[in-house]
Formats: sequence, structure tokens, C-alpha cells
Amino acid sequence: MVSLDLGENEFVGNLKVWVAERFSRMKILNLRSNKFSSHLPKELCNLRSLQILDLADNNFFGTIPRCINNFSAMMTKSSNEENDMNYGPDGYFSTYLESELLVKNGQMIEYNTILKFVRGIDLSKNNFFAQIPMEVTNLSELQSLNLSHNGFTRRIPENIGAMRSLEFIDFSRNQLSGEIPQSISSLTFLSDLNLSNNNLTRRIPSSTQLSGFDASCFAGNQLCGPPLPNNCIVPTPTINNQNRGEKDGNEDEVNWFFVSMVLGFIVGFWSFIDSLLISQRWRYLYCEFLNSLQDKLGSVVRKC
Repeated sequence: MVSLDLGENEFVGNLKVWVAERFSRMKILNLRSNKFSSHLPKELCNLRSLQILDLADNNFFGTIPRCINNFSAMMTKSSNEENDMNYGPDGYFSTYLESELLVKNGQMIEYNTILKFVRGIDLSKNNFFAQIPMEVTNLSELQSLNLSHNGFTRRIPENIGAMRSLEFIDFSRNQLSGEIPQSISSLTFLSDLNLSNNNLTRRIPSSTQLSGFDASCFAGNQLCGPPLPNNCIVPTPTINNQNRGEKDGNEDEVNWFFVSMVLGFIVGFWSFIDSLLISQRWRYLYCEFLNSLQDKLGSVVRKC
């Protein structure tokens, strides 16, 4: 089995492990808009030929398995005719060409003749949580990644720029935080981006690619910079603050002027005391000076 499309029904229950065990050559798995409720089994990673995984609008929960990078078909391009999704009674002509309806940016698009080139993952409108695994960035040929309307937390994978074929990213309405990775500005094929309604902060990476998107793509965060109207204001120190900083910086330096005054006083004082202790003549003259000074002060006081 190459394609399994059970979308737009009322199916309930779990995603069975045997789907991955029995259909190892499956390229399309579409369970969109049902009522499936379970975590994603690790056995799903056995679908190495999987090119399109659409589990949107269900009740799946838990985390994305880290073995998601086992989807080797999402890491290579298909250009050979042997990869065409067509069927016939023999190998010389085709009686039926596989087609698939996929949702991209809110619009239903039908792929048929170029279906073999399409690579996409849509896990939107479920109950997934925790961090987006770094392993997803190994899917270098993935063109569409929709994880919106879930409960993903923490940061966007820093190495998302390695997914060089991405044309569509929708991480809106999660609880992602931190800065937008600078590497996202290197996605030259990116034509649709939605990071709205998260907890992202700081400046949007500067690039012509990102500044060309509508401001609504970044709304509901604490971001700044183009294309948003609010600029990132970096506080600059005032002159007073600079002077205060210079003053504070000099507080730890020794003030040699006051040190010299203290040393001069100590040296002069002890030099004077030593001269009185060593020379009897100096002691006699000093006592006469004190007596004469006392007499003068006494006469002045009596006159007053």
C-alpha cells in the first residue's frame, strides 16, 4: 500500500501500530479531521518512504517521537519515474495516477502530477506538547511544516535554517518562547510563515525575506523590528550616567594626594619629637617659646 487516506470522517480510537509494521512502503498517510485520540507510536518512524504525513484536526497528544528523522524520503528528492505514484496492469503505461488533497495556508490544494515531489507534515489542531524535537531539522527536503494550534513550549529549534527546502511554516497558537532563530532568515524558499500567538521575544531577525511578511505573521508575541511597527529601542547611557560610571570606576583607585599629606604630617611630627628628645638645647628653646606664648596670650585675655 502506497497511500492511505481516511480524512474527513468520524473515525475514533488509536493510531494502530500495525499501520507502520505492515505498510513499510507507504508514502502518504492522511488521517485529517477525524477523532483519533492517542500518542504517536514510535513504530510510525518505520515508514521510511513516507513523504506526506497529515494528522491534523484530531485529538492526538503527547510528544513528537525523536525518531522522526527516520523519514528518509523527507531528506531526499524524488525525480525518477520509478517513484511516480501510478498504477497499471504492466510497466509500460499507467491507468491511474495518484492524487492527494492537502491543506496549505488554509486552502485545499490538489496534487497529482507533481505529487512525487511533495514533502509535508501537518500535525496542527491536536494536543501535542513539550519541545519541538531538534531531529525534525534533519528533514532537509521537507517543504511544509504545520504544528499550529497545539501546546508546544520552549524554543524554536535553533537549526531550523538547515531545512533549506521549507516553503511553508506555521507554528502559530502554541506556547513557544525565546528568540526567533537567526538561521530562519536563510530559508530562501520560504513563502508562507506564521509565528503569531506565542511567547516569542526580542528582535525579529533582520532579513529581506522576513521583513517582507505581513505584521500579522508575528502578532501576539513580544517581538519588535520590521515588519512590526514597533522598533527595538536599545537604551543608551546619558552623560550623567557616563560621568557616574567614570566616577564609580575611579573609586577603587588610590588618591595619592591625601596619602602624601598624611605621610608628610607623620614624618614632620616625628622629626620634631625626635629633635626634642635628642637635643637638650632644642628642649630649652621650645620651653622658652611656650612660656613667652603663654604670657602674650594672657596679656591679650586681660585686656579683653
